[in-house]
Amino acid sequence: MPLTNGDVSNRTINLAAAPQRLDYSTASEVLSEEYPGGDGLDAKTLLNSKINGGLTYNDFLVLPGYIGFAASDVALESPVTKRISLKTPLVSSPMDTVTEHSMAIHMALLGGLGVIHHNCSVEDQAEMVRKVKRFENGFILDPVVLSPTTTVGEAKQLKEKWGFGGFPVTENGTLRSKLVGMITTRDIQFHPALDDPVTAVMSTDLVTAPSGTTLVEANAVLSKSKKGKLPIIDSSGHLISLLSRSDLMKNLHYPLASKLPQSKQLICAAAIGTRPEDKIRLQKLIGAGLDIVVLDSSQGNSIYQVEMIKYIKNTHPELDVIGGNVVTRAQAASLIAAGVDGLRIGMGSGSACITQEVMAVGRPQAAAVFNVSTFAARFGVPCIADGGIQNVGHIVKGLALGASTVMMGGLLAGTTESPGNYYVSHEGQLVKAYRGMGSIDAMEEKRTGSSPGKTAKKSNAGTARYFSEGDRLLVAQGVSGSVLDRGSVTKFVPYLLAGLQHSLQDIGIKSLAELRQGVLDGKVRFELRTVSAQAEGNVHGLHSFDKKLYS
Repeated sequence: MPLTNGDVSNRTINLAAAPQRLDYSTASEVLSEEYPGGDGLDAKTLLNSKINGGLTYNDFLVLPGYIGFAASDVALESPVTKRISLKTPLVSSPMDTVTEHSMAIHMALLGGLGVIHHNCSVEDQAEMVRKVKRFENGFILDPVVLSPTTTVGEAKQLKEKWGFGGFPVTENGTLRSKLVGMITTRDIQFHPALDDPVTAVMSTDLVTAPSGTTLVEANAVLSKSKKGKLPIIDSSGHLISLLSRSDLMKNLHYPLASKLPQSKQLICAAAIGTRPEDKIRLQKLIGAGLDIVVLDSSQGNSIYQVEMIKYIKNTHPELDVIGGNVVTRAQAASLIAAGVDGLRIGMGSGSACITQEVMAVGRPQAAAVFNVSTFAARFGVPCIADGGIQNVGHIVKGLALGASTVMMGGLLAGTTESPGNYYVSHEGQLVKAYRGMGSIDAMEEKRTGSSPGKTAKKSNAGTARYFSEGDRLLVAQGVSGSVLDRGSVTKFVPYLLAGLQHSLQDIGIKSLAELRQGVLDGKVRFELRTVSAQAEGNVHGLHSFDKKLYS
């Protein structure tokens, strides 16, 4: 009697009709010999617009590979310009509801980069750059120095301005003058007489290090002492530089921080336009310590941007320039030939952007990233995938298609570090305001420091980005809205990075450089997704669910 219902049978049931059953131990050899192309499609075939049309991130998947390592072993270092690399490939967008000094500081601490927006006065933007550059240092070569005649009240005002309260006091109130004491927050916090000079409360029992001390040696001295600051002095007792204990703690808490190797200051980027007055803005930003300038335009292939790139590279060759935005090889070629150090890719793909709808101009983001980045790579120009990033998967796909970093706006707008205040929506949810720079609200913003009316419109970052300075009637290319609270970037960005590492582990790739090479060689494979496949790949079949992304 035959045995059924899962009992073991002596009979062998064939899975399918086959001429012969092969030795299971030869499976790998059969795969390589009889299926040499591998599963799925290579990137060039996938992104062939003549065959598949213009694709965006949701239209395809990356096929899995072999896992032979831990997710924590995946390296995420990647270049953002020809000369500067980041430990993590994440960049925050230069939008006035996304990146000011707080976002720029925390993105840099977490290994990425924040690009400070320019929909504000020159002075305000330069001040934000200064705050980023002063936040973390190795040797502080330009510390805020007080004179013996400075009052306690003035010291408190400086603390409010700079966000720290430890200041050296020298005979002349300048660097390279004889050091006479140190003021700390504890010295002035409860002192009742604001008109007293700082010499009445300053500490004179100082731990110092001689000029020529290395950063490692100075850190060792500071870690053993109980002081908050370590002055570096020459043989005559003149103040040369300063080292801060708080920077030691930042090094411990943020080991991936994006810092310049020589000064140990955080890397800072800021956006400007391409108008003649932006040359004055640029000069003040450079004076504040700017490292990377981003030319902010919805359509970067213009005579204005080409001339601005050439001007910057001729007058400030030490400054890295990121151009854009572009979505075609022809656009990219103009900016590369002008000398750009990096490119932003994307036109109309942002969550608050309606350029493709209103102007009928742009390109689906996946097609744009692949075509531009593969072209730019031939000239050593890194590319930023800017727009369309809604989740970890989109970050992975943007990087897989050749971008070296991805830029995020709406994804970061709801975090604690973005500008603006939280409020409760009509649905009772905690939200923050978010708007595209092409929205009417952004283009009518009057924070640029100019007078109201036509002059304000001409100096506005939104109108400049969309070439609308001279328009009597503004045509919106963005919308205003709100985004849900995402908490702090200090938790949200590590979630994105952990997700990225696990994704590359699934693909069988240990670094972003290996990912890009694997895509070019055809070893990393892709698959198109139908509408049904996209529905299958998301939550389905549940009565209700709670989508908690991280804990």
